[in-house]
Amino acid sequence: MTSILFLFLFIVGIPVMSQEITKYDYLEVIVVQKANNAGKVKRIRVDNQPSLEGKVISINALEKIKETSTLLKYMNDANWEFLDRQAVVSGDNDPVWISYIFRKKK
Repeated sequence: MTSILFLFLFIVGIPVMSQEITKYDYLEVIVVQKANNAGKVKRIRVDNQPSLEGKVISINALEKIKETSTLLKYMNDANWEFLDRQAVVSGDNDPVWISYIFRKKK
């Protein structure tokens, strides 16, 4: 009987705690670089994305950046976390298209 009472108190008496799932906004920035050009940006393209609404950064500011290190610093200063990078190269002397993915807590 005592064990049933303790079991009942254990189940009912302990407050239920759950871990909140962190929600993020994601942003994709497309960087076009010349092949073998050590981080010099030829062009940055950012599509209008819902994750930019109400944020400090802007498409115009991003598209004016001329080096990948400056892009990463700009995003870091705005509290966007670098998440992933994917590059596409079609030929030896063709431009390199790089997709940078960033995330920020909502």
